[in-house]
Amino acid sequence: MLDLKLIQENFEEVKKKLASRGQPQAVADVEEAYYLSAEIKGLIREAQAGREKRNRISEEVKKLKMAGGDVSALIEESRQVGETIAAIEKKSKELEERLKYILLRLPNIPHDSVPVGKTTEDNVVVRVVGQPPVFDFEPLPHWDIGTNLGILDFERAAKITGSRFALYFGPGARLERALINFMLDLHTKEKGFKEVLPPFIANEASLMGTGNLPKFAEDLFKLEGFDWYLIPTAEVPLTNIYRGEILEGGKLPERLVAYTPCFRSEAGSYGKDIRGLVRQHQFNKVEMMIFSLPEKSLEELEYMTSCAGEVLERLGLAYRVVALCTGDMGFASGKTYDLEVWMPTRNGYMEISSCSDCFDFQARRAQIKFKRDQKVRPEFVHTLNGSGLAVGRTVSAILENYQQKDGSVVIPEALRPYLDGLEAITG
Repeated sequence: MLDLKLIQENFEEVKKKLASRGQPQAVADVEEAYYLSAEIKGLIREAQAGREKRNRISEEVKKLKMAGGDVSALIEESRQVGETIAAIEKKSKELEERLKYILLRLPNIPHDSVPVGKTTEDNVVVRVVGQPPVFDFEPLPHWDIGTNLGILDFERAAKITGSRFALYFGPGARLERALINFMLDLHTKEKGFKEVLPPFIANEASLMGTGNLPKFAEDLFKLEGFDWYLIPTAEVPLTNIYRGEILEGGKLPERLVAYTPCFRSEAGSYGKDIRGLVRQHQFNKVEMMIFSLPEKSLEELEYMTSCAGEVLERLGLAYRVVALCTGDMGFASGKTYDLEVWMPTRNGYMEISSCSDCFDFQARRAQIKFKRDQKVRPEFVHTLNGSGLAVGRTVSAILENYQQKDGSVVIPEALRPYLDGLEAITG
């Protein structure tokens, strides 16, 4: 959530930055928020003036009663003033509810370092790491590789549930599990993250805190009869661990990592990546979360991005880091790097991780603060989140990049200890 004071004091600048996102509705919303807040201030002043007037009338009534005079006219005037105050307070409450709703709809403002642009074409490549493999045969897409090896079955998964689900068998299931353990071990044993196993179901307040609600309800799976949702990412429960709490500034940054299944309806994405593991309704992910001091959050973003990149490097997968432009960033993000892995059958790169600095946007929604010491007022923390990595997409990248002419798939050396030394999947 944006700071209302920031909107009030820097209206034109905030409007300009939101306009750079290419979302006319956001500009219209911030304009409405600005004028609503001014109107509410005016109503508050009117109500206060009315209460002061009513107090003066009450004093006059007391004096007139003591003098034996007729107070009926003053009492009637006081009643009318009271009705006016009640009407003003009712209107003010209605406008405050509208203002709250609008503020919850407003996206984060981009950081000054974010490139201005409208689409993915305007994103900026920061660095390219590794060399894509060269094949002396026509490489197959990962869904064909997995099907041919008997480790993936999309048709039977569709029979069980529906489209955009997958069944893993044998070495395929073990590969998915190995990747999860490898990613968790790297982040916890070497990168200073604390492992968390959170709930896979979150309530409405938690999703409001991260910014998934109210704007993106259609992308969520809601449990019928409950105020509960299946989590779209571990970011939701991890962020809300400290909802409504005040942290010790001296203990920041706090770096957390979690494996969770993720559930997304993928509303509005039909026709995109409909085959394979890339865009599923259910998928596994290892997620990083950092609670940071405000002045350190951009450093933490760079660190988080490097951690995600190291996963790919140890797996021997070529990738690039891309700074997202203003028009391509997520709702809650103030600055985002995407990591894109090379996919041979695309002859190009595919997003496999998104690392975002949300600054105080989520913390303000979820009321997560910290104190530098006991003598100062609490401040909002900065929250960061990033995939380390999306596991299904990593499986797809390994299958395509490590495929052999005979149909087998070589196992990256970093994963072999997690697979009892298995060197290749041969079917």
